[in-house]
Amino acid sequence: MALGEFELIERYFTRPTARAVLGIGDDCALLAIAPGQQLATSTDLLVEGRHFLSTVAPERLGHKALAVNLSDLAACGARPLGFTLALALPAVDEAFLDGFSRGLFALAEAHGCELVGGDTTRGPLAIGITVYGEVPAGAALLRSGARPGDTVWVSGRLGDARLALEGFRGHVSLGEDFESLRVAMEEPQPRVALGLALRGVASAAIDVSDGLLGDLGHVLRRSGVGARIDADAVPRSARLAARPLAWQRVCTLAGGDDYELVFTAPPAAEDAVRRAGAAAGTAVTPIGRIEAEAGLRVVDARGEPLAEDWPSFDHFKS
Repeated sequence: MALGEFELIERYFTRPTARAVLGIGDDCALLAIAPGQQLATSTDLLVEGRHFLSTVAPERLGHKALAVNLSDLAACGARPLGFTLALALPAVDEAFLDGFSRGLFALAEAHGCELVGGDTTRGPLAIGITVYGEVPAGAALLRSGARPGDTVWVSGRLGDARLALEGFRGHVSLGEDFESLRVAMEEPQPRVALGLALRGVASAAIDVSDGLLGDLGHVLRRSGVGARIDADAVPRSARLAARPLAWQRVCTLAGGDDYELVFTAPPAAEDAVRRAGAAAGTAVTPIGRIEAEAGLRVVDARGEPLAEDWPSFDHFKS
């Protein structure tokens, strides 16, 4: 007999909660916030064919669905508490649900983030997650704090996810690198520990979801500043560095789906930034500087301006 909605929830998504006061089973979940903390929340919707391919392994899809939300908490410097899941399925597929829920809960447990509620329905495959975290009052990392003279930093390495996508599209041959690059696109690692370590150190932050330059542009607009970025200083993998320079720049500057953090900090905080990266086990690299003049100026390693345009991803333009 096929599973019904409530049997599906009970079998694959109901787990005891340790941090939430009340989880799945009532009309609302209850989350207790410690005194002096603020609630941080973010929502992402993933639609098949737009955000993920139909060939993605269910475990990786479960991981990524939560990872993109945890990445938002990381950019805010918030500690994860819990999340809700809205899941639309064309039909009940228990093999899919088993893999999806295992990938979802493996990442959730790694970050102490509990599933506390949600909804299921029949329809084209789509996944909506709302995540909740806590951050000390006044300590959240915002997009509006960058100041002239600040250094622009980025975590990890950028571009592999975009390179994998171009491989899927048939625009580039990846050979034996394909499977490892595919992991970068389908199983990103949210930089929660780094976001926590950067509280009180970084002046502004955002996660790289739609492309480095486009996402950094949101910080510049909110902060009322500009920036100068060295395109060739942006960290990349050896696999990407072996590609033509034009490909490297497209993938690192406009790739998207990296889910690394790009953040700013005063020059005097350089040692503190590097300590934060070391504490989080994540490489951090300076790639430019915030300037008073509005706009984003991209240069090469020699300081020569680059005239190319690297638009970020836009759901209604791309």
